[in-house]
Amino acid sequence: MKRFQWNLHLITWNTENSGDGGTPEEERLLEACRKGDRIAQKQLFDLLAPKMYPICLRYMSTRESAQDVLQEGFITLFSKLDAYSGKGSFEGWARKIFVNTALMQLRKTDAIKMSDDIEEARSLASEAVTPVQNLGYKELMALIGKLPASLKTVFNLFVIEGYTHKDIAEILGVEEATSRSKLQRARVRLQELIKEMNK
Repeated sequence: MKRFQWNLHLITWNTENSGDGGTPEEERLLEACRKGDRIAQKQLFDLLAPKMYPICLRYMSTRESAQDVLQEGFITLFSKLDAYSGKGSFEGWARKIFVNTALMQLRKTDAIKMSDDIEEARSLASEAVTPVQNLGYKELMALIGKLPASLKTVFNLFVIEGYTHKDIAEILGVEEATSRSKLQRARVRLQELIKEMNK
């Protein structure tokens, strides 16, 4: 599959008008993309890819799989541009597409099988305070990347994307208790990784 390359120092998507859509320039770009204009599609890719790739990388275990999700996400985005009404942040709308694309890829590989041992879940301490606040962003992202796929997925959806356990349960087709258990296990594992890092 041919891959686009992106330039990380290009201008970024304007989010100042995130409540009512973008600027007239952004609207023109989206309209050109809807009409299949390849140059406009490349421009939109260049604007969004630097922001969407880190999202893909948070869910996937390798850079290569994150790049695959990025490509698939853009294919979906371009095919669904007519569904964007212009209300609300386009970037927020696009972000959901990339998160869903990553989740679909994880489902295909059975990486987020959610069968938990209930006794193991009950044995976990409840909502313990973690030393995560002392980490920098890059350090935290690196540690999250070391989590098993099922834990990483729930952690990302809850902590970073802001979904509720009810939402996560619906997205992943599991019980809310399973989502809570996975989040707790992710936190415990992160604490262990932080301790190992600080030795």
